[in-house]
Amino acid sequence: MEIRIAATAILRDDGATLLVRKRGTSAFMQPGGKIDGDETPLSALCRELFEELAVEIQPNDAKYLGRFSAPAANEPGFLVTAEVFRVQINHDVEPRAEIEEARWVHPDSQGQLDLAPLTRDMVLPLICG
Repeated sequence: MEIRIAATAILRDDGATLLVRKRGTSAFMQPGGKIDGDETPLSALCRELFEELAVEIQPNDAKYLGRFSAPAANEPGFLVTAEVFRVQINHDVEPRAEIEEARWVHPDSQGQLDLAPLTRDMVLPLICG
């Protein structure tokens, strides 16, 4: 079974990326969420960032990085297919909705966290080069 999501690599000027952890889970991942019905990935991304982190972006603030798939971190037996974007922000975020924790992580400190497969295997290698 496939779960279609829009996700974002949120980067800060100092090279840190924002990772989030949903309530009741242990894995950190890029912010984002499921694409509803006929919603575009970019519309879903804008909606999810506002709902989960109180971050408002304009569609032209997001750069498309590509489509990636990996095993779902929180739904055993499911595959996540993500339309991934990159966004640059330099202000604090407010975890809300199902987000329990948000952390700015530098590329050299990510090994200390439980990371979702998509984050660990696809997104971080892409943005950390």
